[in-house]
Amino acid sequence: MNISNKLTFKSKRRIVINGLILLLLLQCIAVAGQFVSYQSTLHSAIDKVERRISLDSAFLDVGNQTLQTPVNSYAIWQYTTKLNKGLAERGYPVLVKSIQDVEFKSEKITKASFPKSYTTVLRNAEQRIDIEIVSKPISSALGFSWTALITSLLIAPIFAINTRTTAKQRAQRAEALLPPTPKLIINLQDKTISNGVTDNAVTLQNKPLCFYTALVKFCIENPGVPLPPHKDVPNELVALANKSFGRLIELGHTKRKRPDFNANLDKTLSEIRASLDEVFADFNAEKETYYPPRAQGEGSRSKQHSYALPKIALADIEIIGN
Repeated sequence: MNISNKLTFKSKRRIVINGLILLLLLQCIAVAGQFVSYQSTLHSAIDKVERRISLDSAFLDVGNQTLQTPVNSYAIWQYTTKLNKGLAERGYPVLVKSIQDVEFKSEKITKASFPKSYTTVLRNAEQRIDIEIVSKPISSALGFSWTALITSLLIAPIFAINTRTTAKQRAQRAEALLPPTPKLIINLQDKTISNGVTDNAVTLQNKPLCFYTALVKFCIENPGVPLPPHKDVPNELVALANKSFGRLIELGHTKRKRPDFNANLDKTLSEIRASLDEVFADFNAEKETYYPPRAQGEGSRSKQHSYALPKIALADIEIIGN
């Protein structure tokens, strides 16, 4: 999978904290909406009550100062009772407490249940009607929003995804953008060498394969030690080559005698170089790390020449089936 597309998630503690913050935020939004809705419903309810009483005032015996007629308290009480019943059934947050100082007495209307009072005066040519309307507290309209809870549960998984790029992820992405670096892969199981980047694997004969495997190990373990071709192969290198040949026998690749790794050294190195030329055809610069140097100008048996690999390190190779 592409590293840039790989999802990572935050810690459980961070996910829980983010979920609670999201829930709190949505609850605050819900409460704000409930508050606005309450205010709108309250003003609408007061307007409707005033309009209803104004329309009914012609038939309501509220007394007349001009004619000096008294207020019919019983009629007003009946009217208020009926009006408040309709307001309660419709769920309005208001009740009429009094009309013309005739108070509607009820256990429902208490200072705690209806703390706020609004006084209104309706006037016409002959009448003045004093109305007192009480409203429920704003807390009655505010409450826990289950919608906010469900929404936060649906959205929370999105916030669980880690969108921040860590230093490790940045390094991985930068590494992924870089061209792949070849390395020498010696596979004793199928007797091949390859570069680990392309599918270009070359099969080697037993002797050059074992000698080259030993040469790589020897140069890593003994950096800077020269290997002049005019001298016998060091015993340590021969021992490593014999060990690799023994491994080929264990893998079932051969039953022959162990070859003489001092004999025909030039031919063995030539076969190794030819295989490396093919394996690292597209990576000439990297090939120099693994390439046994050729003699320059004085022949392959020059006393100044060494076929050692001075630049090779353990990180540059991988041996399969060792």
